[in-house]
Amino acid sequence: VQLQASGGGLVQPGGSLRLSCAAAGRTNSVYTAAWFRQTPEKEREFVAATDWIASNTRYADSVKGRFTISRDNAKNMVYLQMNSLKPEDTAVYYCATTLRRLNSGSRSDSRHYEYWGQGTQVTVSS
Repeated sequence: VQLQASGGGLVQPGGSLRLSCAAAGRTNSVYTAAWFRQTPEKEREFVAATDWIASNTRYADSVKGRFTISRDNAKNMVYLQMNSLKPEDTAVYYCATTLRRLNSGSRSDSRHYEYWGQGTQVTVSS
C-alpha cells in the first residue's frame, strides 16, 4: 500500500486544517488507517485511527473533541479534520495503514502499522 499525505501548512492558534491521505495498491485489504505525529523532541505519537470498513474510531485524549478522522472508501482517502488547533499540535503528521486486524488497544501503537506516508508539516503559530 502506498500512502501520500498532504494538506499541512501554517495556521494560527484556533484555526483549522484538513489533512488528506491518498492510498494506492492493496487498499481492499486495509483494515485500519491512522494518523500519527512527531516532533524532534518527542517519539511518534498516536493521533487517531479508523477501521477501513467499519466506523470504529479512536482518538488520543489530547485531540478528542477537536480532531475528526474519516475515510472515503470509494476514493481510497483518509482525512484528518483538525479544529481549534493549538501550538502543541505542531508536528509532522503521518498517515499509516495496516492489513492486520487490530484490537482496540493496538490501534494506537505505531509498531502495528506496516505502511506509512511521507509526512506533512503542520505548524500552529501566531
